[in-house]
Amino acid sequence: MASVLDIVRGISSVVANTYDGALDENGEPIKIGLKREEGDPIIDSRVMDGFKVQFQGPFLKVMYSSEMRIKDVHERNRFESEIESTIGDIVSFIKKEYKKTTGDSLSLTESGEPEILVQNISRLRTWVQSHRMYKIGGMPDVLEMKQPSEDNLDDAVKKWLGMNGNRKRATGTGWLGNDTYPDSKGAENVEGKRDDEPR
Repeated sequence: MASVLDIVRGISSVVANTYDGALDENGEPIKIGLKREEGDPIIDSRVMDGFKVQFQGPFLKVMYSSEMRIKDVHERNRFESEIESTIGDIVSFIKKEYKKTTGDSLSLTESGEPEILVQNISRLRTWVQSHRMYKIGGMPDVLEMKQPSEDNLDDAVKKWLGMNGNRKRATGTGWLGNDTYPDSKGAENVEGKRDDEPR
């Protein structure tokens, strides 16, 4: 079974080879399912789009951005389904290349709905940023982000921390523990000639 580090390295190596103009082992352009791949790269007008991924605990955040016409955005149902379809193509590509690279299968399960942000560039064009979360399979021990921390310090550490608290000095017996950790052992002074001198 692949470790967490192996999974992260496998996904990272796949995504590293998805830049615009990347070629496969046969010298052919890599097809992911993006709009920039459509048409002839020299004589046709090219659409600017791309994607990247981000690891967030046991989740993979797939982020897609693209330039779109305003009239396409106004067709809401078609627009949203097109974004979802593109993100789905990206995930399928990652799974396929992961299997080819590592020999293991990659499980990515949708978690929640995609989030889409549209910003105007001009009267005719917009810039679309979207992302969707996917639960990565085979990572049961990885904790989710933003989970509350738990106090799991053992007694020995609590006693040690108590030495740094507010202490009261008892005459002739050195430093005592504090009220928070009453059992903590305080540091003892070495009494000598200077302690008897007036201050």
